[in-house]
Amino acid sequence: MWSAAQLADARLDARWRARRSGPEARVFRAVLRAFVERAGPVPVEAVVASLPELEAARVRESLARLDADDLLVLAGGEVDVAYPFAGRPTPFVVELPGGQSRFSCCAIDALGIAPMVGARIEVRAPCHQSGAPLAFPVDPHGPGAAAAGVMVWVARPGEDARRCTDTL
Repeated sequence: MWSAAQLADARLDARWRARRSGPEARVFRAVLRAFVERAGPVPVEAVVASLPELEAARVRESLARLDADDLLVLAGGEVDVAYPFAGRPTPFVVELPGGQSRFSCCAIDALGIAPMVGARIEVRAPCHQSGAPLAFPVDPHGPGAAAAGVMVWVARPGEDARRCTDTL
């Protein structure tokens, strides 16, 4: 068994911290808001339109840098993935307040959405071992008693692998 510290990737964590506080932070937050507000991939032009105070070229450049740093995935003029959200179906479904469903990249990402949106959500996913359906609420402080006995499987990806594409 490995500890969380042993599984952590210091280089990735540093890039994420820099992007969350650096010039791309505003663009990344706009992408995350778009994933909360709408299902499916987010068109780049919708991100550009949501930030009228920024030059369109600057928003597109920021998206490209976020993609290069593996914080989101651009494909065909859309943002397909922006941690913790996936724009295409995955086994990890999160029901937001109001009943809207969104996909997350993995189980850990699903658990992180409640604190992100500051509200209780419902997580649905198949059991990794048996395939049996799992469903339980998660509030901003974590899963409650309904998740007792549920484990999250964590594996270290290959050295040259992108996190986004390996997770899905």
